[in-house]
Amino acid sequence: MGAVASQALFVLLLLLLLHLVASTTTSATASTSHPTPYPDFQHLNVRETIAATKETNELSDNSDADGKWKLKLVHRDKMSVSHFPDHRHRFEARMKRDDKRVASLIRRLASGGAAASYEVEDFGSEVVSGMDQGSGEYFVRIGVGSPPRSQYMVIDSGSDIVWVQCQPCNQCYRQSDPVFDPANSASFAGVSCSSSVCDRLENAGCHAGRCHYEVMYGDGSYTKGTLALETLTFGRTVVRNMAIGCGHRNRGMFIGAAGLLGLGGGSMSFVGQLGGQTGGAFSYCLVSRGTGSSGSLVFGRGALPVGAAWVPLLRNPRFPSFYYIGLAGLGVGGMRVPIPEAVFQLTELGDGGVVMDTGTAVTRLPTVAYEAFRDTFVTETASLPRSSLGVSIFDTCYDLNGFVSVRVPTVSFYFTGGPILTLPARNFLIPVDEVGTFCFAFAPSPSGLSIIGNIQQEGIQISFDGANGLRLRFRAEEAHKSFSNL
Repeated sequence: MGAVASQALFVLLLLLLLHLVASTTTSATASTSHPTPYPDFQHLNVRETIAATKETNELSDNSDADGKWKLKLVHRDKMSVSHFPDHRHRFEARMKRDDKRVASLIRRLASGGAAASYEVEDFGSEVVSGMDQGSGEYFVRIGVGSPPRSQYMVIDSGSDIVWVQCQPCNQCYRQSDPVFDPANSASFAGVSCSSSVCDRLENAGCHAGRCHYEVMYGDGSYTKGTLALETLTFGRTVVRNMAIGCGHRNRGMFIGAAGLLGLGGGSMSFVGQLGGQTGGAFSYCLVSRGTGSSGSLVFGRGALPVGAAWVPLLRNPRFPSFYYIGLAGLGVGGMRVPIPEAVFQLTELGDGGVVMDTGTAVTRLPTVAYEAFRDTFVTETASLPRSSLGVSIFDTCYDLNGFVSVRVPTVSFYFTGGPILTLPARNFLIPVDEVGTFCFAFAPSPSGLSIIGNIQQEGIQISFDGANGLRLRFRAEEAHKSFSNL
């Protein structure tokens, strides 16, 4: 990934299975003033979506039975150590954490990156989503040490460090697996203070000749400990000498997970450390809520889609951990909302712009863009019964109790260069309780920064190519809500 930092990245929007449009959508009518090959309206299955909020699933270990080297991504609601009495409580907890994360990102950007304390052959894994447990995080299961000890790890596209809780643990939060004990690993090796690896940490410390790290997160979580070189195992793939944090003092909202797998753009992230081993390429697909399926996280060029159109992905020197995307506008019901494109642009000073983030749940938009977007959606859904009150960070909610399904306008992202991403209805109208209250899953940003959150990313395969840019495509089951070119 070192070469990536010195050049512009690009985002690839893959056109898939367009013939599924007619067979998988209903009441599809094209706009006469702005024709598109995709429907202006779609149907949201209310009953099915509410039923999905009550589902509980058992976790299963990573399976490599198909011979592919990839990791499984799973919702955090499958973590048995964290329970809420109902979906409303899970939702409220998730939104509180989401607000804290967004506030933290904005503070980091406002400080010019000074607060970015995260820096203290093909293979892959499945990914678990934390949507319904109040965290907004997704998890993969990997082996740590020799012999490998299986651990659940949060993935975070905005973090540049890999760490796990370690024995002796002076302060640890609760996790689903036994805390990793480096004394039982033949491959664990501490990093000295004079090591070049230690020099790559911005806030490194030194104690008894060993390199120490400390990472503080915006929601009050933190991890402190020693830096080490260790072996990580993904299915049948073994990665040796990975620099990881061995956390002896940890606090936070990572309930169930043993630590964090940073996928950011920095040199100390998991992707950055792999470098040429995987061609700087990885791909993820966040599982759609309530589908009973798993998402995936795959490393290596073999997972990249082919044959697609490109639009630019930007890099912000003030915020190098994050992946910025070129967004030109928003659409509702097949029509582009009148929002100046400048609202979404990344300035020369590194302000504004649009970030894709796995750790943020709800997409945030600058207030002027959000209000125009929301008002257009409200106009197009005038026939639906509104909820009398807003819920949490949402100000646009509907009372769909008693409905089996409802007809809603399509919602689209217009990317720089022409491609349009039309979201599945479940990615923008979400249940906040178990009695039929659904909310428009966008919120205003307190700054000029826009963030495309994991709710809107669900069911979409997103592929990062270190040599040629960023690529995105829909999973087959979502292909009828696809990308198009103007």
